[in-house]
Parts: sequence; structure tokens; C-alpha cells
Amino acid sequence: MGSTSARTDGDGFGRRDLIKRSAALGLITVPTMSLLSACASGGGGSTDKVEKGKITKDNPLGVNETAPLDVVIFDGGFGQQYAIDAEKKYNAAFPKAPKVKHSATQKIQSTLQPRFNGGTPPDLIDNSGAEQMDMGVLVGKKQLLDLTPLMDAPAVDDPDKKVRDTLRPGVLEMGQFDGDPVWVMYYAYTVYGVWYSQTALDKLDAEYPQTWDAMLALCEKAKKRGIAGWTYPGKFPYYLPFSLYPFIAKIGGREVLDRIDNLEPNAWKDPAVKAAFEAYYELYKKGYILQGTPGMTHIQSQTAWTKGKALFIPNGSWVENEAAPTTPEDFRMKVAAPSGLDASDKMPFGTIWASGGEPFIVPAKAKNPEGGMELLRIMLSEDSSRNFTKQVKSLTAFNGGTDGLQLSTALQSAVDALAKAGQNVVNPRLQDWYVKLQKEQIGVAGLGEMMAGRATPAETIKKIQAFADAAAKDPSIKHYKHQ
Repeated sequence: MGSTSARTDGDGFGRRDLIKRSAALGLITVPTMSLLSACASGGGGSTDKVEKGKITKDNPLGVNETAPLDVVIFDGGFGQQYAIDAEKKYNAAFPKAPKVKHSATQKIQSTLQPRFNGGTPPDLIDNSGAEQMDMGVLVGKKQLLDLTPLMDAPAVDDPDKKVRDTLRPGVLEMGQFDGDPVWVMYYAYTVYGVWYSQTALDKLDAEYPQTWDAMLALCEKAKKRGIAGWTYPGKFPYYLPFSLYPFIAKIGGREVLDRIDNLEPNAWKDPAVKAAFEAYYELYKKGYILQGTPGMTHIQSQTAWTKGKALFIPNGSWVENEAAPTTPEDFRMKVAAPSGLDASDKMPFGTIWASGGEPFIVPAKAKNPEGGMELLRIMLSEDSSRNFTKQVKSLTAFNGGTDGLQLSTALQSAVDALAKAGQNVVNPRLQDWYVKLQKEQIGVAGLGEMMAGRATPAETIKKIQAFADAAAKDPSIKHYKHQ
């Protein structure tokens, strides 16, 4: 379904001309947030691995049946109960092993970096959240175990199938950073986009806007009723790309995002990037951003949104579970693909970002790596997948697990959005290839400053391009490219 024709105003300006009228503001430089960058140096500590067990039909990875298993889970939007439930299945399968050592934290980097440096990392890690360790660095410094044995192991539900054959499209490839090895298992299947309340739109007698003109008109209508058009986590502005990146792809084609991922010269100076930045900046210029947003955390912005203070928020499908405590029963949460810009967009309305999320890793120096992979194999069963979806209202990497489940409005909208997108699903890789660049530089120093009105789109593009160029030339960074 294509976008509608470009509208012109009374002076004959089209949408792309109109968004160029934003007045320039002075650039104010501020210290950027110090985010993680896993140096992953190998220190001391015991690196003795447990003796591998006997490979059998019921134990295809050769787990040592008496060895302890150490698991660390990110305690964020998905919580930790789904992992605890899978660990119970692990202990049932290996009753001679001690109860799985389970811990959960929101501070993955600061909690686990000392263990990596000391050579005593856990056996399985859910490497997610604001303090996510840089997986590009971990892969480049050979700190992760190749999960190919897991991918080639028989699936729990059907031994005639390999685990790799039970995964949703694109999940396996996301874990491959350079060639065939699989370094990361993305467990959740996340739909990113523009989230909203159907109830809120109904009260405005409005439909989700498919064009940017319609988006601005709806934001103006909401503003007159004391409701902001948008909010976002101003303290973590790297959430903005969840809707901004597919918007860029819709305008200029997925190849624009590929060039950005590849750190190609002048990739950020593409006209599609300029148009998208200027469109988002217009939200700020017209006063459609909820007051106070630049100082909000993800929880604060989500709470303001669920309380009806703003119509739209860029987010991922974990938001339903994470925002559940403040979400009214009649909220009718939904997700949609970004609005289009105008009729010359290269991709149709419905173009969306969806990919693996919640990255699980097995450290190369884990003492019980087979146990870590086996727990992942259990998690990738239909039973564990259904349990995850029931608990946190999100899909998993397992291609199934929803039959017979009554899906929430939010999850059903995500399924519908994927169906509508068809082949028009994009998967930017910056957030897992170059975490510091994506979060601290593009997010906080770039988009965060622009959306707070402290930098113009032109200044922001120039700054981000400089960050990308520096990353491309940095010999200490492992570089990746779309194959």
C-alpha cells in the first residue's frame, strides 16, 4: 500500500520543501553520557571448563550432568520469570546437577565486566538493557563462544529438525557478525515502531496517520486539547531510531540503512536522512513534543504516554510488559509502522523494523558452555516459547508458539504489522555492531541534542557523520559489513 500524494501548501511548497524552513538554532555542546564499551580484556581467574558429558539422544550437546550452571538475566521489560521457568526444565533434565545459579540485574556491564576481565564469566548471559556489553567488541576480541553446535543440535520438539530450522527469518543471520559462526542468540522477536493507544485516537476521531502531513495535523489537533503528539526517553534517545530508521528506509530505500551500517563515507548525508531528520525536528519546532521529555527515562516517558499525556512513543514490543503497571485496561495499545513522507518514498507504508531482540551469549571462557547452550535449546522449544509469550506478551525467535493463545491488542497489532510489511522489514545493525556509536554518539550526542532543540538537523547530521567516520577509521574497532 503506497503513501498518498504529496500535498502542497498555498505557496506551492511540497512536504520536502516545507520541512526545510526550520529556523537554525545555535549548537550547544554537552558532555555525553558515559556508556559501556566492553574492553573484554582477558585477566586472571580459573578458566578450567567442566568435563564434557556423554552425547546421547537426550543430551545432544554433551552436557555434564552433575556440573553447576551459572546464568545472568537482564531484569528489564521482559522480567526474569521466563528464564527461571526454563531453568526448572533444565534441572528436571539434569537432576544430578545443582539448582541453576540464577541472578538478575539491570546493570549488565558493570556487574559482568569484572568477571570477564577476571576470566570467570557466567555460562549464559542475557546481554540487554542500557548497560548492554558491546557485542561487536566481544566478538572482535573473541570473548564469545560460537553457538553453531546449538544451531545444529536437534530441536526439542522435533529431533528431525535442527534448532536453526525452527527460528524466525533473520534471527540466525543477526547472530552472525562476520561469516558463518553464530555468536549471539536473539531470543525475543521484537517489532519496533510507533506505539499508540487506539482509545486515545478514537477520542480524537482519528486514524493512525499514514503521511507526515497527516501526522502533523493529528499532533496539532491533539495539542489543542492539551495532549502532546510525541514523547520519548530523553535520557536514552537511542529509542528514537526505533521509528526513525525505518522512516529513513521508507523515504530512501533499505540501501540507505545498509550504507549507514557499513560506515560508508557520507552515508549520513543522504537526502533521505536529511528529510527524516527535518521531519522529526518539525515535531520539536511546532511544540508537539511533551514538555519535559528530554529529561525523562524510558519508564517516565512510557508512564506519561500510558497516562494519556502524549499520543505516540517510539519503542519496541517489550513496552507492553514493561508499561503494564501504569497501562489502563481500556488503553488498547498498538504499534504501527512509521508514517510516510510523501509520494516519492521508495518503500510502501507498512515498512517496519523487526528483528531479533534480547541477545543471549555464552562466553568463550564459560566453565559450562554446553549447559549454557542446552538452556537456550530448552528456551527455543514450543513450550518455553508459549510461556514467554503468555508472560510478557511478546514473540520469541521460535517460529511458532502462538497457536491457541489469545493475543493482547498490542501483540496482535505487532503480528498484523509484520503481516502488512511482508518483505518490507528492515533490520539496522548499528545497535549490535557498534553499541557506543549507536547509543552514546548517534543517540545521546546527536539525536538527543536535536530533539531537545539544542542542534539543527544539519548540525546533527554533520556531527553524526563525524562520529561514524571516526569509528570507520578506528583500528581498535572490529568492523562489519552487510554481506
